[in-house]
Amino acid sequence: MGRVTTTPGPGPTTDTGAPDATLVRLVLVDDDALVRAGLRLMLDGAHGIRVVAEAADGAEVPGVLDAHPADVVLMDLRMPGTDGIAATRRVRARPSPPAVVVLTTFDTAEEVGGALRAGAAGYLLKDMAPDRIATAVRAAAAGEPVLAPDVARRLMDAVAGTDGSRDRARAALGVLTARERDVAVELGRGASNADIAARLYLSVPTVKAHVSSVLEKLGLENRTQVALLVHDAGEA
Repeated sequence: MGRVTTTPGPGPTTDTGAPDATLVRLVLVDDDALVRAGLRLMLDGAHGIRVVAEAADGAEVPGVLDAHPADVVLMDLRMPGTDGIAATRRVRARPSPPAVVVLTTFDTAEEVGGALRAGAAGYLLKDMAPDRIATAVRAAAAGEPVLAPDVARRLMDAVAGTDGSRDRARAALGVLTARERDVAVELGRGASNADIAARLYLSVPTVKAHVSSVLEKLGLENRTQVALLVHDAGEA
């Protein structure tokens, strides 16, 4: 098992000593120490992000999160012990779990689909620019789409329907109201709350309420899983 690294001190604070709720608390999970060091160098203390801990294997993540609550976990997929898909599933099973964003060099449909269906909010490639990775981390913490719409569409097309029939997906969407279905379709297109509000002539709070209702009715954990279901149904 790899070594767990943590950030010294009690965590990000304001000048008054109180916890700084504006900073996104991030945990890095990757078996390559050089990758973790590079990510820490790029992200820690910049872009409103604080790296609170690191782990070298998916099996270490629950213990790390027990000791260091986080808003987002940046997760590698292929690790020698517990892989990123299994680790993502365990993270998302926790009470009030952090968002998981997969960061990997691999983008096969099987691996990406497995990660998204395990509850990951999205995935990024390691050759992406640091500012894009930082933007995705902040978006995941805010519950917003991690992927740009064009990238989301390409990914969803690659993984949609890999483990379920179109009929089942359409039946699942059938529990939604007409307006909730409209919102779900927009989620399938990778739209943000603001985008959905503009397209459907709704307020952002109303969109948020519809998204929460869609997730509850479908029994799903995040917007990405709704997008996958919409693509399975052939409606985006």
